[in-house]
Amino acid sequence: MNKVYPDAASALAGIVKDGQLLAVGGFGLCGIPEALIDALQATGVKDLTVISNNAGVDGFGLGKLLNTRQIKKMISSYVGENKEFERQYLAGELELDFTPQGTLAEKLRAGGAGIPAFFTKTGVGTLVAEGKETREFDGEVYVMERALIPEVSLVKAYKADKSGNLLFRRTARNFNPAAAMAGKITVVEVEEIVETGTFDPDEVHLPGIYVHRIVLNATPEKRIEKRTITETAASKAGA
Repeated sequence: MNKVYPDAASALAGIVKDGQLLAVGGFGLCGIPEALIDALQATGVKDLTVISNNAGVDGFGLGKLLNTRQIKKMISSYVGENKEFERQYLAGELELDFTPQGTLAEKLRAGGAGIPAFFTKTGVGTLVAEGKETREFDGEVYVMERALIPEVSLVKAYKADKSGNLLFRRTARNFNPAAAMAGKITVVEVEEIVETGTFDPDEVHLPGIYVHRIVLNATPEKRIEKRTITETAASKAGA
């Protein structure tokens, strides 16, 4: 089975449609599938529910899909760096399921592991638990959370072999493995594709059984979310 596609547009062909539940890997702008997001925007699909820790920033990453109003609902844990995300939510134009960050990661991991639901103490007694089943274990109250199983997952990895075995680079791993495991169809954007058998099995971060389509993006922009520069005495003098 050939998993390698010539470009992001062809990798999404025939699998994305209006009203889908999608998961998109990344944390802020770290480890986001830039080319796949651009290709998704170009398809024009709408009314999407997107699982992602946040939604990029204004005009980049998932922020592009917010600008074009292709996202109907976000399942996220953080909105602080995206003014348009905040504006749409406060204006009632965007549905939002706020989910604690660890719970969000576990909901995806559980979906990939075939676990339909789990109990956690996180959110007990808060708005997070409203309308959800609670149960007591050993004198402590827990809230039940349902797993997430997206129809399509868009993921960023550092390298892939042609069988879909993946290597991630440092913190860019973040939500990507969990999103890849959970998706019914997983499309991965990588910076390098090598022959099957190149990787030592102990190097592999995620086995290819979870990966259905691979696309090469050798030169991603890798935009920095917040650039912080230490001022020197010389720079202060020149200010």
